[in-house]
Amino acid sequence: MKKNSKRKFKGLSALALTSALFLAACSGTGATESESSNADSEAASTVDENATGEGQEITFWHGMGGGAGEAVDELVSRFNEQNELGINVTAEYQGSYDDTITKLKSASLGNVGADLVQIYEIGTSYMLDSGLVTPMQDLIDANEYDVSQIEPNIAAFYTVDELLYSMPFNSSTPITYYNKDMFEAAGIEDVPETLSQIGEFQEALEAEGGANMAISLQIYGWFVEQFIAKQGGDYANNSDGREDIATEVAFNQNDEMTKMLTEWKSLYESGAAPNVGRTGGQPEFVAGQSAITFGSTASLKTILNEVDGKFEVGTAYLPKISAEDEGGVSIGGASLWAIDNEDSEKAQATWEFVEFLISPESQAYWNQQTGYFPITTAAHEEDLFKENMVEFPQFQTAIDQLHDATPNDQGALLGVFPEARQIIETEIENMLNNDVSPEDTAAAMTEQINASIENYNLVNN
Repeated sequence: MKKNSKRKFKGLSALALTSALFLAACSGTGATESESSNADSEAASTVDENATGEGQEITFWHGMGGGAGEAVDELVSRFNEQNELGINVTAEYQGSYDDTITKLKSASLGNVGADLVQIYEIGTSYMLDSGLVTPMQDLIDANEYDVSQIEPNIAAFYTVDELLYSMPFNSSTPITYYNKDMFEAAGIEDVPETLSQIGEFQEALEAEGGANMAISLQIYGWFVEQFIAKQGGDYANNSDGREDIATEVAFNQNDEMTKMLTEWKSLYESGAAPNVGRTGGQPEFVAGQSAITFGSTASLKTILNEVDGKFEVGTAYLPKISAEDEGGVSIGGASLWAIDNEDSEKAQATWEFVEFLISPESQAYWNQQTGYFPITTAAHEEDLFKENMVEFPQFQTAIDQLHDATPNDQGALLGVFPEARQIIETEIENMLNNDVSPEDTAAAMTEQINASIENYNLVNN
């Protein structure tokens, strides 16, 4: 397994990289590939190719509530009934994504109490730095699993130095939802491809289409991250924290943040995008008040159910900032992290469960129940997936947008991502409510997030 890394992950378990290997890789002392491989095999004591996992009790922490939580419980039940090794999985709902990672951080001081943990994508850097995990790649290699079965543009986010550190599970991208009836009444045939085009359609959508606002635009840091990526920009330096630890943001290196904020404020000032806050966006759309909103691909079924046939819902790619932009979107959602409990039998039992969760049958069911992407490409051949696509053809937009991105649109790794999102959302609110300029808003974001990054790196790297 190739382990040389330009990014110096502090605290990764011995399964991932020994400290000696890190020093060699980072200082240029030049451990050979064979030396690296030998050190890896000596360090990888928890993963045992001869382990079976038979009869093990596994605990799975997750953050899926509502219908998604019911789907998790069903998958766990199926695994417990179907596996022939006597493995029993207990799923424990931890609350929100934030609640889950907070509990993990507290538990890391002692016994974690879980074998597999679902962590949102912006918690990836914390998990890499935590020293708590068995890299999924070690389990993949020990079981000779073919990772080409996984959607490459989904796996890309959780891949560092060619190693898949966690297993994608519930993945999504943001797309445009629009009211086809309003667009037809307004005589608009095209879906906006840029934010500025939304403003150009405002008058017709309101006067002829009957919309109270052209777009209900939720203040959400995830959307901001995607708009930076759509411009081809990096969120953080050192190639979005993938070549080495990020030391500062790069999201305004070529005025990407300022350009995006300028378009947002213009829509706000014209009345095309009133301030709907951090929880608005979807409610105004399903109520027929706005003609457009942005949302996760996983929101499709919920939106269609809430609209309940009152109007036809269309879907389209997330808009660009400028027509010339050629960047793509990166995925959101969460992945599965194997906790290193220094027990090879538990590690293997955890893998057996993970492999079941990403099987084509399980992924087709998961997609049908939740709207998240099937992360395994073979799931597209399952009858359940095909039937779901017939019922919800709008989901094809999500598939196409995912495939039109490239693995280079990986997204950033940043230890303070949750805090950074809060800063960005607060500063956008300040820009709209207090008439702050986009330039000053971007500067305030930069200063605060950079300070957080510096503090994080002092402690963790």
